[in-house]
Amino acid sequence: RHPLATFFHLFFRVSAIITYLFCDWFSNSFVACFVTILLLLSFDFWSVKNVTGRLLVGLRWWNQIDEDGKSHWVFEAKRVPTIAASTEAEARIFWLGLIICPVIWTVFFFSTLFSLKLKWLALVIAGISLQTANLYGYIHCKLGGQKSISRVTSRFFITADAPKTQPRRISEGCTEEHRKTGTR
Repeated sequence: RHPLATFFHLFFRVSAIITYLFCDWFSNSFVACFVTILLLLSFDFWSVKNVTGRLLVGLRWWNQIDEDGKSHWVFEAKRVPTIAASTEAEARIFWLGLIICPVIWTVFFFSTLFSLKLKWLALVIAGISLQTANLYGYIHCKLGGQKSISRVTSRFFITADAPKTQPRRISEGCTEEHRKTGTR
């Protein structure tokens, strides 16, 4: 059980949203509100990526740069077959927080855009970006990384488009020219 990790998983996210909603009530300074919300979003990104994801669901992801300067994304999942009831609740809290918050920031984006409060647009885009980056990374971890995702999608398309008849077998001694001309 990780109650402190669960608390901080939600604390920074909810604090950033509440601060965004009620910042005008507490301060007239746009810069102070902007910096406070951006710091809360940054703390949330770091804590979810480096701490709560590992403790609550056994997943983590990061970017690694090799000697050639090429960037490689690494997605890891802990291989634990059974989850206790307490950690199952924590996992649900983790995933709900991870999914709901980017949706809320997307609603803020359209609200900011349509109300023409364009000075807040950069902050809302930063919120969407940071929240969605964590969601994207953890979905890749959950599905097994890039190789597993491509395997799953290729299996789906192969089974969906598979011909109903058996493919023709070509004998070993037959070359491409022989097949075209019908000779051996």
